[in-house]
Amino acid sequence: MDAWVFSSVLLPLFIFFARIADVTLGTMRIILVNRGMKYAAPALGFFEILIWLLAIGQIFSNVTNYVNYVAYASGFAAGNYIGILVEEKIAMGLAVVRIITQRDATSLIGTLRSSGYGVTVMDAQGMAGPGKVIFTVVRRKNVPDVVRKVHEISPKAFYSVEDVRHAAEGTFPQAMYQRRDIRLLKYFRKGK
Repeated sequence: MDAWVFSSVLLPLFIFFARIADVTLGTMRIILVNRGMKYAAPALGFFEILIWLLAIGQIFSNVTNYVNYVAYASGFAAGNYIGILVEEKIAMGLAVVRIITQRDATSLIGTLRSSGYGVTVMDAQGMAGPGKVIFTVVRRKNVPDVVRKVHEISPKAFYSVEDVRHAAEGTFPQAMYQRRDIRLLKYFRKGK
């Protein structure tokens, strides 16, 4: 193989894809750390750093090849983007959706409950007068469905979405329950 092709094309491509892999793993590792997954996070960290060492080793072995620097930085940027896409696709964990309405929320509450979501409602008093504060804890993959229902039924309602690290009990749509989710809930209930 021609040395120029290796140093100017193949090696930068290797570095680029290695950086995509290690940064994507790093993104996932941080998410797992935030979720308290103390076994999966270190395992991902091991492979993240192993891949990083391979990439940085090639940079230092070919320190005069500036194409490698561009590949390294480009791989880092692309890895961040791909890591976010992967995380959005997986949508691990739970989120609390807090909805504040300025008017009667009976229809919204009924729609959420009929969809199988657990709903907690409190009376509230805001600047515009009385309203309701509605809380629902849902799987992150179900947040778009809840937000869509809020927009359809109460388009002027204020809502916020926050990640939930741990939760016990709860009401979730039965069609969306999976064995893995049941095992996770039992695991966290035991306090492990």
